[in-house]
Amino acid sequence: MSDVINHARQERNRPLTVHHLNQLLLVCSLVLLVAVAAVRISSRSGLPSLLVYLGIGVLMGQDGIGDIHFSNAEMTQVIGYAALVVILAEGGLGTKWKEIKPALPAASALALAGVAVSVGITATAAHHLVGLEWRQALIIGAVVSSTDAAAVFSVLRRIPLPARVTGTLEAESGFNDAPVVILVVAFSTAGPVEHWYVLLGEIALELAIGAAIGLAVGFAGAWGLRHIALPASGLYPIAVMAIATAAYAGGALAHGSGFLGVYLASMVLGNAKLPHWPATRGFAEGLGWIAQIGMFVLLGLLVTPHELGDDFMPALIIGLVLTMVARPLSVLLCLLPFRVPWQEQALMSWAGLRGAVPIILATIPMVNGVDGNHRIFNIVFVLVVVYTLVQGPTLPWLARTLRLGGGSEATDLGIESAPLERLRGHLLSVAIPEGSKMHGVEVSELRLPAGAAVTLVVRDDASFVPSPTTVLRQGDELLVVATDPVRDAAEKRLRAVGHGGKLAGWLGTDGNVKRR
Repeated sequence: MSDVINHARQERNRPLTVHHLNQLLLVCSLVLLVAVAAVRISSRSGLPSLLVYLGIGVLMGQDGIGDIHFSNAEMTQVIGYAALVVILAEGGLGTKWKEIKPALPAASALALAGVAVSVGITATAAHHLVGLEWRQALIIGAVVSSTDAAAVFSVLRRIPLPARVTGTLEAESGFNDAPVVILVVAFSTAGPVEHWYVLLGEIALELAIGAAIGLAVGFAGAWGLRHIALPASGLYPIAVMAIATAAYAGGALAHGSGFLGVYLASMVLGNAKLPHWPATRGFAEGLGWIAQIGMFVLLGLLVTPHELGDDFMPALIIGLVLTMVARPLSVLLCLLPFRVPWQEQALMSWAGLRGAVPIILATIPMVNGVDGNHRIFNIVFVLVVVYTLVQGPTLPWLARTLRLGGGSEATDLGIESAPLERLRGHLLSVAIPEGSKMHGVEVSELRLPAGAAVTLVVRDDASFVPSPTTVLRQGDELLVVATDPVRDAAEKRLRAVGHGGKLAGWLGTDGNVKRR
């Protein structure tokens, strides 16, 4: 026996070799391939993919086939924060300002007052119905009050919805992480919880600092990328993600909300019409998927399934109060001044999915050594899994039942811009998707501004120079050359025709992306 122990110690203390690195890369590659394949399963079933990734982590853990013993909550929190930065950056880059601008007041109310209502009701239920101490109850109430954009839109983006609904939910998911993180840290700190008015002042100050730094970094970064041509197109996605990460770091170092900073900076960059934007967007989506997969697998490793039995019923009770009382009441009270129809309120109440953020935040009391921290983590884990299983698949059905989904809509064009620095112009690559109203429009009917022209059409793997009477079709790709002064006007006109057809100007259709 002693020989076996000594051999194990020697293996553990042996330095990392290339062979070990190759084995690690093989395991990581297999996990990523399985996770990517699982996306297809989740999209068919309507389940958010987070459950699949969590399942992979659980299967690899100490109660699964992998038998990996992992209990480092501090490492999980650090990696989770890093992944959350990437996820918020990807979400901000994909947020259209024209859609969320009308919804900002309602989303801000839900992210601030709505969180307060949800924390109060959920914590009261956890204390009186489950018997948790007030500190534990407040921590759980704060942790589960944050909605998760990745979980929500992995389901909702498969169906068209009114702009007010999608804009409100998307902005709320991006905004409410910041105040919730502040609350969880405050409740998890040793010693008595500060007076509520002091806590509110700290939240307001941190949000203001984070917002100011995020907007400043976003606008400065957008200006720089639009005026400084990089030597390779592949550098633009890296630069955008670096700017977004800098916004988080700057906000956190200034004792502000780095999460709000990265979301606002990314939203500014995403609406700045940067060069090579489709490539940047695809790069950000890829990083977002990797962040989600790695984070959820790690969280699955951290949980110990055989310890969840005693906390299963408390999680169901707290989740029931959260889903059926706290969330609907917070939506009702916060949206009352905005006269939102009851159908939209009902959908937004049911669409308050919890995902990565609550589970990551549940590691904060573990790192701080709060009494009962493992029970808090287990309750949050069970709550997120069970109620995501219930809410996720039923969201599309509820949207159709409330008659908020469906209907036909012109598909937005995919336009990529590459700067022609020496010629002081831009080359726009325009893809005409299925459903675009540019189908059947002649080149002359585009009525592009002077200084812009369609120079090439790629159709069925063949390219040709179009004439003014060339009829455009679905699946075509156009190359449009535009000078600096008319670049924005040319893109706006192309989007207008894509949404309204050749009579877009007379019918009042502009270049903004809209939803029903």
